[in-house]
Amino acid sequence: MLRELKAFYKKEGRAHLLWRNTRDPYKILVSELMLQQTQVERVVPFYNRFIKMFPTPAALAKAPLNRVLKAWQGLGYNRRAKFLHEAAKVIATHGWPADLEDLPGVGHYTARAVAAFAFNKPEVFVETNIRTVFFHHMKKTSDYCSLSDQEVLPMVEAALKKSKMEPREFYAALMDYGSYLKKQGIQLNKQSKHYTKQSKFEGSARQLRGAILRELLKKPATLLGLIKNLSPRTKGEVERELRRLQAEGLIRRKSGGAFAVA
Repeated sequence: MLRELKAFYKKEGRAHLLWRNTRDPYKILVSELMLQQTQVERVVPFYNRFIKMFPTPAALAKAPLNRVLKAWQGLGYNRRAKFLHEAAKVIATHGWPADLEDLPGVGHYTARAVAAFAFNKPEVFVETNIRTVFFHHMKKTSDYCSLSDQEVLPMVEAALKKSKMEPREFYAALMDYGSYLKKQGIQLNKQSKHYTKQSKFEGSARQLRGAILRELLKKPATLLGLIKNLSPRTKGEVERELRRLQAEGLIRRKSGGAFAVA
């Protein structure tokens, strides 16, 4: 596997990606949050614009949430933008925590990816492209069975040591190679115990939430106004997602009854 991995990366590695050409943990954190459940090709233009608008944690922390959400529009999963905004406030005020998982919205995978790419630490983690590479190799060389990420992690750790590659290069190579394999029709993540099929977007609550935020980023609106603009979605559907958006701190209800971005 390592021979194939290194040969592919040398020839086809995505060195052009801007987040691959920085060691700034903030810029790498931005890329990692944007890349969650979103393809690289979609992320590139958003990342480039976002970094120009908010080049440092301090710049992002000073910006109002509605400006951050406007810059995020089109990427989906808007809670990621709010988490990033909150993380920037922590970093700008207190600096980077010793444990990156102490930052809002930063989980086990994201913390380790940032540590590997920004600080070149030999962390061990798994994501969809990494799974694809290891499952593809196993399918060709041994009995193939469903594995959990906990069972894949020791394989990743052993391969990292054996490769003698820098951690940031090792993981970049895995992700690029895994992405390539998937584009060739090799879809093996369904074999993982951690695989979950993404729900249909059209007509979903997620689609409605995004539509509500788009309306409120234009201007505050009442419940009746939102229902009118979001037809054929029902009053019950709109009310439910408004409550969820309020609970997550993305929107607020003004004293006059209209809703606005928080």
